[in-house]
Amino acid sequence: MRIAILLASVVLSSLATEARAADPLTVLVTGANRGIGLEYARQLAAAGHTVIATARDPDAATELRAITGRIEALDVTDAASVAALAKRLDGVAIDILVNNAGVGGRDDNDLASVDFDDMRQTFEVNAFGPLRVTQALMPNLRLGQRKLIVNMSSQLGSIERSNGEMYAYRASKTALNQFNKILSAELGPAGFTVVVLHPGWVRTDMGGANATLSPEESVAGLVALIGKLGPQDNGRFYDYQGKPIPW
Repeated sequence: MRIAILLASVVLSSLATEARAADPLTVLVTGANRGIGLEYARQLAAAGHTVIATARDPDAATELRAITGRIEALDVTDAASVAALAKRLDGVAIDILVNNAGVGGRDDNDLASVDFDDMRQTFEVNAFGPLRVTQALMPNLRLGQRKLIVNMSSQLGSIERSNGEMYAYRASKTALNQFNKILSAELGPAGFTVVVLHPGWVRTDMGGANATLSPEESVAGLVALIGKLGPQDNGRFYDYQGKPIPW
């Protein structure tokens, strides 16, 4: 009898966990007007989640408007823009934050071609932007159920795999990875999971026409992975298939 009761308790607990996993969530995606961000919005909305999408110019995001009814203006490099977003979202619980907004930088493939102004701007978008948005939206994330922060990085930010070229882009993503690691140590005890993900080489304006993956393929893998992430993944670096990437 005791064994039967114990088995029933385990089954009910498992079913409850599955039910919670299937509950609709509120996900905020930055840089959602095109490419990977747009596909994130499309697939998350199709799965029944509430998507808060951001774009620098919401009026021009016509394709995004057909996906989600809430598009917020946001320039991740502008502290006033980020603060204004946080004010508009005051009291709104956010379960998952996807820091997707990013730039590719210029072709600074050797020392002579490094442009320091361009590098600063690349860091503003790719490294400081996600940190700025995360800081501003922490009250919303603390209200959320998943407490999941996803920072879209790149394997090009891996120091171990670096083989030169792309000074600004590689270094900005390496900085983002370090910010992620620091955040994971700080926020992990409060129940947060903070990860960096590599989407693969994707056919977008940034990735180019010769890339190996479509946005649909990349984001399908990313969304499936995000659905499985938990405290055991806090501070980790994965590709879109869930394979670990060396720092």
